[in-house]
Amino acid sequence: QVQLVESGGGLVQAGGSLRLSCAASGDPFSKFGMGWFRQAPGKEREFVATISWSGGDTYYADSVKGRFTVSRDNAKNTVYLQMNSLKPEDTAVYYCAAEPTGWTTTYAGSYEHWGQGTQVTVSS
Repeated sequence: QVQLVESGGGLVQAGGSLRLSCAASGDPFSKFGMGWFRQAPGKEREFVATISWSGGDTYYADSVKGRFTVSRDNAKNTVYLQMNSLKPEDTAVYYCAAEPTGWTTTYAGSYEHWGQGTQVTVSS
């Protein structure tokens, strides 16, 4: 079992930046692949970014590629999502999730543990 707590969300103007953090506790964090997903009002949850257990592999949704960066610090049991050049369409609740094989995946069903989410609102 692993417990995940996101933080760092908030209100930002278009073009601005935010860094989300996801702190893990419980099972050894370093064995999990980690993902970020988001859900906007009235829309399905969608994949944003994923990172492997070592941090050596990452993958991004086309909509955020070049603007968002996922990273992790296994010594701190934390995964990050640096979001730059934010757009109003990035407004959503952002969730981090842990995947037990340790690899990257865009499929939400592969993730067994989820945080409670943090709200990101981008004003135009």
